[in-house]
Amino acid sequence: MDEHISQAIGRPDLIRLDDGLVCLRFETMKVVSALAAVRHLLDTGTVRRGDTLVDSSSGIYAYALALACHRYGMRCHIVGSTTVDHTLRTQLDVLGAHLEQMPPSTDLKLDQSRRVARVQEILREHPDYHWMRQYHDDVHYLGYEAVAERIQEETGAAALSLVGGVGSGASTGALAHYLGKRSVDVRLVGVQPFGSVTFGSDHVSDPEIIIAGIGSSIPFGNVRHDLYDTVHWLAFDTALAGSVDLLRRHAVFAGLSTGAAYLAARWERGAEPGRTAVFVAADTGHRYVDTVFARHAEAARVEDLAPRPVRGTGELALPWSRMNWKGSPAPAAAVVRPACATPRCASPSPG
Repeated sequence: MDEHISQAIGRPDLIRLDDGLVCLRFETMKVVSALAAVRHLLDTGTVRRGDTLVDSSSGIYAYALALACHRYGMRCHIVGSTTVDHTLRTQLDVLGAHLEQMPPSTDLKLDQSRRVARVQEILREHPDYHWMRQYHDDVHYLGYEAVAERIQEETGAAALSLVGGVGSGASTGALAHYLGKRSVDVRLVGVQPFGSVTFGSDHVSDPEIIIAGIGSSIPFGNVRHDLYDTVHWLAFDTALAGSVDLLRRHAVFAGLSTGAAYLAARWERGAEPGRTAVFVAADTGHRYVDTVFARHAEAARVEDLAPRPVRGTGELALPWSRMNWKGSPAPAAAVVRPACATPRCASPSPG
């Protein structure tokens, strides 16, 4: 029996959708990394019960960190994006987390820079606070070891294509790392939106909204580019088609990044049928009811969609591109400056 709701929320389900196609479904994935990170910090004496943990977030990590703080008796201070909605604000308030929300902005870089500046101000005012640095501190890898063990045991596959939104790099990078340690033959397939610096698509704009949580306008220290074998870039409309098809065909109600990962996993399974394709569903579809699922009538048939093969990021084009990354180094714009390896200068980013 679980001792806290965070354990249940963080425990994923493995669902076999078809031959060689498996969904790793979370209710809220970042609870896994937040719980393990806070537990490790307590065990090592880096923080103590009652201390304040601070970070920046666009929503999902804020909820995860608030749950971890609730479980372990910590205080939680979040500098939130303008995108944090009423439902989450209310939950954070009741959980006892302190939220500072940035003023409205349509500019993602401006929203991020404001939060960077505010977190640094908070740390100067309160040097005893601990900055979680979810996008830069690899303590957030730890929670995925048990998940990798479950994937191996329940799929029984010796060869896997692991597909998921890159985001911070912690989930897909950690799962590939820990599966490799268990002698599983893993090909890591990253999913990105257009407009993200992480894998060099920042020169291509999506006319619709950027898919939240799987890309970034600033460098993330936790992304290990050398782990990725293949990268898919998908536009909003293509990911929408994936999300709608996943619900219609398999009854899995999940977010927009999951729709993108589902399409990429379908493609990878077809390209290498000898491998089991496991794709990550990071959260549920509730926050996309109006922007995605209410538009189901306009969704394209997934059978009519295919990626454009590219040899370099200069060839990227909407609505879907695929490149054999082959462990290449990070693009220049995605390299974290050496000075930002320290807690006081690494840029906090939305979650």
